[in-house]
Amino acid sequence: MKVEQNISRLNHLLGLYNLQVEELCNMISEGLKTPINKEDILTSEIKISHLKRIDKVFNKGLHFYLDPKSPETSKEASIFFRKENFNSELNLGAKKIVNHFEEFKISLSAISKLAELNVGRAFPVYKITDDPTLVAKEIRKQLYPVFTPDLKSFLKALISKFAEHTILVFEFVETWNKKEKANIDGFFLNPNVIVLKRQQLSFRREIFTLIHELGHFLLNEEEIEKLDYESLAQNNLSAIERWCNDFSFSFLAGDYADFFKGLEKAEPKNDYHFELIEGISKHTHLSKIALFTRLLYQNKISKINYNKIKTDFDSQFKTRQEEIKKNRGLEKERGIKQRGSSPQPIKSPLLISTIQTAFYEGVLNEYEVCKRLNIKPEKLDKYIQ
Repeated sequence: MKVEQNISRLNHLLGLYNLQVEELCNMISEGLKTPINKEDILTSEIKISHLKRIDKVFNKGLHFYLDPKSPETSKEASIFFRKENFNSELNLGAKKIVNHFEEFKISLSAISKLAELNVGRAFPVYKITDDPTLVAKEIRKQLYPVFTPDLKSFLKALISKFAEHTILVFEFVETWNKKEKANIDGFFLNPNVIVLKRQQLSFRREIFTLIHELGHFLLNEEEIEKLDYESLAQNNLSAIERWCNDFSFSFLAGDYADFFKGLEKAEPKNDYHFELIEGISKHTHLSKIALFTRLLYQNKISKINYNKIKTDFDSQFKTRQEEIKKNRGLEKERGIKQRGSSPQPIKSPLLISTIQTAFYEGVLNEYEVCKRLNIKPEKLDKYIQ
């Protein structure tokens, strides 16, 4: 059976994700004896079976391809139309995540206007000529929450603080069995949206990413990226990335950054200042490797010694994960029921309040509230009265 499609919509997706039609054909032909070619899909009438395979790639819903209306290709519609190059080479999984939140951002903006909500930018735009350390001290007064040693609770508190100042933070969670995981840690979308990948095994990494993206927000410079701690010490970073890294360190370290001043070089004779690093990590939520990377950046530890420490940390992490996996296997053998479920994204209070107001103003119905908050109908009473 064939249906009439709007070819401009398929071409729009190919352009959006920077995919050649031949690449798409290879993807949708997987498992077929007779490969699908471009003549099969770049046609006004297309087999539903082919369209379904295409939609497994893009996840837009079949109605998207059948809509006769031309798709929006303006710079306002997507960061991929506003910017060509990013700090990371994005895979298809990453592009789909970015596109999803871009569309959600546009939808939420329309909802806010209909509900007469003001969710505009509450901070001035800074320049890379501004001292990131001084900016961090200034912004920290407004956005740094009460410190708590629990990493997830601290992350939630940060997201709530951001919400108070109309900065909307989203998390996305990828399950272990997802075929192609997004190869990014986070991104900033103009004017006030930050998106983070849930780092269930390293909330410190997620916290650092959040503040790094806050730096991009303050500079009003959109970016999509995967952060590598070791890159923080490299000299070939762009001025913007260097500024955001310095800002993130200063924001999270606070007064503990002063401990680095006058510190002698980290060497075996002083045990690499390990006790000091461990103490600062506990009181700032900066990871120990991030702090050692800062020492490397400040030439307070040699590259050789830094690599030894990093290798040791990597080995310890791997050992812990293997131990966890082993214990779970033993519990399964003993018939002990496995606990836990897939982690749920943290919901920003700004998102919740926006959706609530839109509901009370009659802009959204109950079904739409559930859809946008990604909740089951039986949990609706927790969000609206």
